[in-house]
Amino acid sequence: MINQKELSIIIVNYNGAKYLQGCLDSVKNTCNGIDYEIIIVDNNSSDNSLDILKRKYAEEVCLIESKENLGFAGGNNLGVSKSNGKYILLLNNDTILLDKLEPLIKLIGDDEIGAIGIKMLGKQREYRKSVGRFPSAFNLIKLSRLYYSSKSFKLGNFHKDSYTVDWIEGSFLLTRRQLWDKVGGLDDTFFMYGEDLDYCKKVSIQLKKCIYYTKCSYIHFGGYNAGRQKLLKKGFVKYLNKHAKGLGKVLARISLEINFAFKNVKKLITKVTI
Repeated sequence: MINQKELSIIIVNYNGAKYLQGCLDSVKNTCNGIDYEIIIVDNNSSDNSLDILKRKYAEEVCLIESKENLGFAGGNNLGVSKSNGKYILLLNNDTILLDKLEPLIKLIGDDEIGAIGIKMLGKQREYRKSVGRFPSAFNLIKLSRLYYSSKSFKLGNFHKDSYTVDWIEGSFLLTRRQLWDKVGGLDDTFFMYGEDLDYCKKVSIQLKKCIYYTKCSYIHFGGYNAGRQKLLKKGFVKYLNKHAKGLGKVLARISLEINFAFKNVKKLITKVTI
């Protein structure tokens, strides 16, 4: 019988060759004292990702080659199914971990905690928002309202080591395997966007907390761009169909439609005036 690892790090890769070395080197630098494994699911990349992984990291990672792009949720679910860690870390390929993860392993051992996120920084190490409130009619009218708006959350100058939040971005999401299995992992009907909110909602239904730990941080090079607008909206619609009810659901859908209609008008005006 294979001994269970303490931590399984799941990385879904799609054409991320330029980020892989930085990401994997940072894992090695920040996981001292942790018995971990790295599972990389390649979502049918067309760049030289596979060559890099097989040539440089064959002994360090378990590589799963998917013949189709399973999306973020599907790729992570596949990776987790091939792992055996007590704890699971979903980590984007375009990230660099900056701090030791050992304090997080101790924290996630608390049975009241279901998921942990840490401080996300941009490529210039500027603070980026990565946690917030569950979608509602109020905050879907303006997506910036999904994020916490207190002064510390705006500036990243936090006064506490940790905060209880509704959701954590999936680019760094630490959870327990037992809970992952109980809630069914990520919902792979979300191809990209919304699956992290959905997972955190399922965690809250189990009466577990999502914690934002501010003493650890990571750089995330990627993120949302306007070209992914349709995927983002689709993710919100799926989330509302699963978790919203009655008048609240109707009002939330109206807010969402108004929000994206305004975005489309703004894009049209920009094109006309260029």
